[in-house]
Amino acid sequence: MTGAETFGAISVVPPLLAIVLAIVTRRAILSLFLGIWSGGIIFTGSHGIIQTLNWTVSSLGESLFNAKILTIVMFLGGGVAMIWRLGGAKAIANAATSRLDSQRKVGLATWIFGMLWFFGDYSNTAIVGTTMRDMADEMRMSREKLSYIIDSTAAPVATFGISSWVVYQLSMIEQGYEAAGISGEAPEAFSLFLQSIPFNMYCLFAIVMVGIIIITQRDFGEMLDAEHRSWKHGKLLRDNAVPMQSAEDSLGEMVTDSPQLRYFLIPVGSLITVVFVGSAYTGVAGAGEGAALVDIVGSAAFVDALLWGSFSMVSMGLITGVAGGLMDLEEAMETIIDGFSMMLTAASILVMAWTIGTVTTELGTGIYVTNVAESIISPMLLPVVILFASAVIAFSTGTSWGTMAIVTPIAIPLAWSIGGSAPTLLPVAVGTVFSGAIFGDHCSPISDTTILSSTFTGADHIDHVRTQMYYAVTVILVASAMLLVWGATRITPLVLLPIGVGILYGLVYGLSEWDASRKDLVPQATRTQQQSSPSDD
Repeated sequence: MTGAETFGAISVVPPLLAIVLAIVTRRAILSLFLGIWSGGIIFTGSHGIIQTLNWTVSSLGESLFNAKILTIVMFLGGGVAMIWRLGGAKAIANAATSRLDSQRKVGLATWIFGMLWFFGDYSNTAIVGTTMRDMADEMRMSREKLSYIIDSTAAPVATFGISSWVVYQLSMIEQGYEAAGISGEAPEAFSLFLQSIPFNMYCLFAIVMVGIIIITQRDFGEMLDAEHRSWKHGKLLRDNAVPMQSAEDSLGEMVTDSPQLRYFLIPVGSLITVVFVGSAYTGVAGAGEGAALVDIVGSAAFVDALLWGSFSMVSMGLITGVAGGLMDLEEAMETIIDGFSMMLTAASILVMAWTIGTVTTELGTGIYVTNVAESIISPMLLPVVILFASAVIAFSTGTSWGTMAIVTPIAIPLAWSIGGSAPTLLPVAVGTVFSGAIFGDHCSPISDTTILSSTFTGADHIDHVRTQMYYAVTVILVASAMLLVWGATRITPLVLLPIGVGILYGLVYGLSEWDASRKDLVPQATRTQQQSSPSDD
């Protein structure tokens, strides 16, 4: 008997409890633990505390992948700490300050930097967040806004580039083929992935939405309040906010009064080089000499390469700091340990998030939600149903990868069956699984990538989730509308995508004007024109 048959609708209680408590109390770790504990009570029919502890330990001890991610996070913290104390981040800020002299320019630089850093969302949030934060602070950009730009760029971009995300997506497609019993009748996995990109509308629109918000300097929802507070009163965080981390508080002051670019370029350059070389090496080793590029990419161990790269980043930071005479070995090691400590909150939430993912698996939450969705599916509604089924699961579990693992092996056979054993609906099924998973990830306070975005920008985590949600919901509504049109007309998505972008722009303009008027605030566009003389009151 499966978990879904055993627990049914009650299986959604633990993740929903954790999410509601996190939003209401703004205490992510406590909320997650209570959600896990409720799952233990449901699973055992008793107090559930032993089961809760066992699940938590298993998230650390039984998953090599989780252990690697935690190690990467800690190494990134150590590397960021070295770059900070050696003045590397300040040197980048100094080099760019003369050109990035407005909030719009800082936002554009952050957006572009995030799109260029396409090979991993974890390293994207770490490097881009740390590098751009000081410049954003100087331009009075709220921490919530900076977190949004980074979070809504990192994961969506990673779904299109040469990254661990794409490799994982290819493996999920293969699992879907196996579940459907498809052999030679459908496109091979990489070809199907490429065909699915135009249907991955949430990710495409999310990236574009960031650009629209930055260029127009128009905000709405709670982000408008955050930006008004930051611009008018100079408060980068709301009163009583609890930022995930502060480099200044955690790491102390820089050890030099003359920051130099090499203390950023050498560690970060080492990270990039090792990640690319490591990915190529493992790809060739896995696929064999003379293999096609597609096979090499499919065989590459991107997570391992990122582990090696993050270690290299820490090592090169230590070597350059000691060799440059800015630190002795003892101080360098203390800085690295401080960097590890800075990541403990994020690591704790990650463990809790993974554990509640285990709870939802044991209770059959994902299967239950998907089965409910299946009952209302028709060819026209297939894209939207898969989109929102994936979104609900990702929102409830906090993991887009877990959602892909749950939904893809169901969505592909379903699309194959509804499509009359033809590949017509397969690209839209794959694209909407990925879109829904990342939308749910963006809106979930228990998502690992959302947690890390808050961490590396120094934002209050729940404030980041609350402000980002308005934009994410706007994007998903436009994406679902375009997918409904496709389901009804089968117009090529290459026509629908530009239409969707136009609708997004109109919504941003209209909602920002309406919300500013409703709240009696200065419209964002007007405020931008006044950036040369912000008020200090």
